[in-house]
Amino acid sequence: MIRKDLHLHTVFCDGKGTAEEMAEAALRAGITTLGFSGHSHTPIDETYCMSPEGTLAYRKEIARLKEKYRGRIEILCGIEMDYFSDDDPTCYDYVIGSVHYVNANGRYYALDHSPECFREAVNDGFGGDPYALCEAYYALVGDVVRKTGASIVGHFDLVTKFQERYPLFDEAHPRYVAAWKKALAALLPTGAVFEINTGAISRGYRTSPYPAPPIREAIRRGGGKLILASDSHAPETLLYAFDRYENLI
Repeated sequence: MIRKDLHLHTVFCDGKGTAEEMAEAALRAGITTLGFSGHSHTPIDETYCMSPEGTLAYRKEIARLKEKYRGRIEILCGIEMDYFSDDDPTCYDYVIGSVHYVNANGRYYALDHSPECFREAVNDGFGGDPYALCEAYYALVGDVVRKTGASIVGHFDLVTKFQERYPLFDEAHPRYVAAWKKALAALLPTGAVFEINTGAISRGYRTSPYPAPPIREAIRRGGGKLILASDSHAPETLLYAFDRYENLI
């Protein structure tokens, strides 16, 4: 079983465990490499991310844990950099580049807060056209490596988070497929690695990981690489369902 997990969150942002609690849980789980990836400061919405002051405290705490656990577990200080973040990606061991918002009519809409927020984004921001929202989203995803300096692309098809319970569009629709294919074509030449992200499963939103099977197959055909990521927000969900999905990579 894979024993590396590079996508997790702590109480420094919207997680439920301290960094040290996550490290202790990782040791118990036999994890060999633990990568912290707090949500970068994003000025358009500070409700879920680290503040500038909190970011400094985060880096200091992860540096302390690196030394405390040296020789027992490899600890990395990463960041999940949102497209609209104002943080400095050069301060970290690695960067996960993600898109959590789209901009329409001068307003930023969160895509993963709730089904109601997503529906509001479709109706108010894109005139009730979910494919227009998806096209705007994937235009940002295709540019996320350039914008954030990421080496890992986070939850590529995040716009499908609520599709199982509250479907708003057809994932086989030509406009939707064309949008994600265009983003993928822009990202593959960068050499960035793509997540198979199990976070939405552990939190009860989905029964399968990001990205969808057609996207995973397109990544493989294009020569892209995949890694497993738990996107854990609590100590008990590290390595979540890795045993179930490690065959996908």
